Amino acid sequence: MEAIRNIHGAINEHEVKLFALSTCGWCKKTKKLLEELDIEYLCIDFDLLSDDDKKTIKEELKEFNPAISFPTIIIDQGEEVIVGFKEDRIRDVLSHED
Repeated sequence: MEAIRNIHGAINEHEVKLFALSTCGWCKKTKKLLEELDIEYLCIDFDLLSDDDKKTIKEELKEFNPAISFPTIIIDQGEEVIVGFKEDRIRDVLSHED
């Protein structure tokens, strides 16, 4: 499995970047929800990165989430940051559901 990959979805109104761990249950729930909502996003599985890439990505993540915890969703380059699996918040920000 690649560490960084684009997940295609029909909804791409926002730039969505998910920082996750491939083995994390909450991260898996977040990925499943984004796919259920048909959101296009960039998925970064931190634990699958090379050591050099981990340093770079860790610095980027630290800007938005100093605790460096997973999952972290960065929307529109930080206009919205969701830390943890917060289903209602994710739906509110990214979906068109009423």
